[in-house]
Parts: sequence; C-alpha cells; structure tokens
Amino acid sequence: MPVRPAEQGRMRRVPQQRRSLEMVERIVAAGREVLLTDGYEGASTNRIAAAAGISPGSLYQYFPGKDAIVAEVVDRWTEEVQARISHVFTGALDAPTWTESVRTNMRVLLEALGENPRLLRVLIEQLPRTPDSRLVAFEHRIDALLAMWLRFNPGRRPIEHPEAIAWMLVRTVENVAVGYVLDQPPIEPDVIADQLTAMITAYLKEMLD
Repeated sequence: MPVRPAEQGRMRRVPQQRRSLEMVERIVAAGREVLLTDGYEGASTNRIAAAAGISPGSLYQYFPGKDAIVAEVVDRWTEEVQARISHVFTGALDAPTWTESVRTNMRVLLEALGENPRLLRVLIEQLPRTPDSRLVAFEHRIDALLAMWLRFNPGRRPIEHPEAIAWMLVRTVENVAVGYVLDQPPIEPDVIADQLTAMITAYLKEMLD
C-alpha cells in the first residue's frame, strides 16, 4: 500500500508539552526500527506501538496510521541528507575548478547515503516514488541549482538545454551513488568519487569549452 500524499508527515495533533514531544519521538524511533526490521509491508501500527512500548490507542492520538509514521521517518531522513548535501553543493559551485567542486559533492553524497544503507534500501526498494515526495523535491532543487550554474557560469560560452543536462547529470550520479551504497562492491568510495568526477568534468568540458 503506497504512502498516501494526504497523510505524509501529518499528525493528528501537534505535540506541545514535553511529554507529548517525547511520545512522538518514541513512536517515530519505533517506526524507523520496525521499518528496518520488517520492511514497509511488514510494518503495522500494532508492531510500531509494541516497539514503542505504548498501546495502539496512544499511537493513534498522534498519527492516523502507518503511512503517516513512515512519512515522518522518511521526511526526517531526507531532511538530514538534503541539508548536508545542499550546503556542500551550494558552496562548491564557487570552487576554483570544476574538478574540486564536483569531487567535493561526490564524496559528501556517498558519505551521506552510506551512513544508513539499511534505511536507504527500504526507501528505494519498498516505498513508492511519488511526485510530491521529499526525495523528488530535493532532486528538483539540485536540478535547478546546477542548471542555473550551467546557464550563468561566467567566462564560458552559452550552452543549449541546461535543464536537460542538469537533469541527466543529477540522475546519473544519483543512480551510481545509490547502487554503490546498496551493492557494496569491493571498491573504495574515493575511487567511485574520482571516477564520477572524471566522467562529469569530461562531459562539462565538452559542453562548456
């Protein structure tokens, strides 16, 4: 059953007092653990409530169902990754060389995704990809930033279709990075970062020089 957009990240009541805040944190932490242990299909409000040490009735005071809890888990993870990568990406756009800029981003992306490969696997393989998900919104943000850099990068000739180039590069890097984290090949992350950097800079050089 897919995560319904209407339930994503929505709670029945917003906690105000310390006790309520702690209760929500227990539920979200339990939801994350059940998701990792049992997967999306195996997770249920009863299992999450049991893992949190509360009754299902107490859980329903804050969340309307499993999908809302899963959405909260996903939102928190993506917010952490987004903040980390967006900060580095924005700063690296002003790096003195393409190679330095690209490699910084590749290394941070691999590190951020690799910190919790179990959760990443659940998110990628079990949860449906919806147009209004935070992951898609993050991709679009990086698309826009890269397209803007391609369009206005000083000292370079204008290029055609910067949005298409940005979209292709972002999806290529994302697929390689996610595949690397999930497959765990016997290759050092620095090697992957170096090879991605070489591929991207060669492509950009062809487009911009």
